[in-house]
Amino acid sequence: MRRWSLRNPVVAWAMYDWANSAYATTVMAGFFPTFFRQYWSSGAETTTTTWRLGLANGIAGFIIAVLAPFLGALADRSARRKQFMFAWTLVGALACLGMFLVAQGQWLMAAACFVLGTLGFNGGIVFNDALITHVARPQEYDRVSALGYGLGYLGGGLLFALNVTMTLKPHWFGLSGAAEAVRWSFLAVGLWWVLFSLPLMFWVREQGGAVAHATLAGSMRELARTVRDIVGHRPLWVFLLAYWLYIDGVNTVIKMAVDFGLSLGLPAASLLGALLLTQFVAFPAAIVFGQLGTRFGAKRAVLAGITVYGGLSLYALWLHSVAEFWVMAVIVGLVQGGVQSLSRSLFGRFVPDGKSAEYFGFYNLMGKFATVLGPLLVGATAALTHNSRAGISSLLVLFVVGGALLWRVKVPAVPGGSDH
Repeated sequence: MRRWSLRNPVVAWAMYDWANSAYATTVMAGFFPTFFRQYWSSGAETTTTTWRLGLANGIAGFIIAVLAPFLGALADRSARRKQFMFAWTLVGALACLGMFLVAQGQWLMAAACFVLGTLGFNGGIVFNDALITHVARPQEYDRVSALGYGLGYLGGGLLFALNVTMTLKPHWFGLSGAAEAVRWSFLAVGLWWVLFSLPLMFWVREQGGAVAHATLAGSMRELARTVRDIVGHRPLWVFLLAYWLYIDGVNTVIKMAVDFGLSLGLPAASLLGALLLTQFVAFPAAIVFGQLGTRFGAKRAVLAGITVYGGLSLYALWLHSVAEFWVMAVIVGLVQGGVQSLSRSLFGRFVPDGKSAEYFGFYNLMGKFATVLGPLLVGATAALTHNSRAGISSLLVLFVVGGALLWRVKVPAVPGGSDH
């Protein structure tokens, strides 16, 4: 097998993580929140821009959470997971083009583009996750999922580094200033996203044939049966509950780390550098975690990562300097991709044949809802204690309870696997 050829279905599948991570890093985590506040909402009060951005995030999250299981059921019955994935990719890429075109002060258009882009990003993930069962055997899920996350961190980090350079040195690229550089960065994300999605479209083949006359009504009946199956399968719903709790903690660290650093008075440039560092540390770390999952069991490896996150929650109580923040960024990079990738491979072991998109629709539904409890917990704790460090440390509750539930889950065995 040509291990690193793009014609290799595993590599072609993993390249979608490389493709869509550009949106996660450059748009969602990097430029959009700041640009939305300073350029598209120029002159508005801080509380107003925060509300606008929060509303856009909430709308996008709600829509994809509701649609994902239904679309997954329809994709499974029609055997069109790739087509659904690429359709969402085009939605996201066109939204990036829209961000490039939106003029200063047009916050409503910018917010609409962000909603569409985030829908494209999350919608594509549902069907890309589902395709792991079509490119790998169960005993390969850990390594294959880790490869995807690893390439995602590397690809997203490389384009983000280029885009940051464009904003810092716009004259190197023939641009008039940082604002123009950010707009071109959005366009670059859309082009990158589509280009590196093509290997999957060309060289990944779905298994199983389409159901004749697949309809939304038939898919909804199938979805209802799946809901009953999940509710009746105790290890599966306990795993989903555990995942919801601990991944909420992981997502909160990702989304609120920069805000936490700013609340401590750390310089924004240093925080941006730490975000970049996390990307590049996470690339090899995710690959290594895949090997650890194969050797010692994916559940054990995820539990180890959750334990590290719990330690980081306590470490935040004593964090004061830029150097200490960078230490936290390195440690997060070491475990973030591993927890995410091995959680995906663990869930894949529960998926019945022919229902991958539908089941992963539920998996991603839990991931979308896992963006509420953590931020509320951090915000409420910080408000009650008047201490931002205590707010971040409150995430320990999610890691402890989520880890305890995962410990009790009996994971389906695979040939050569060590989970139990």
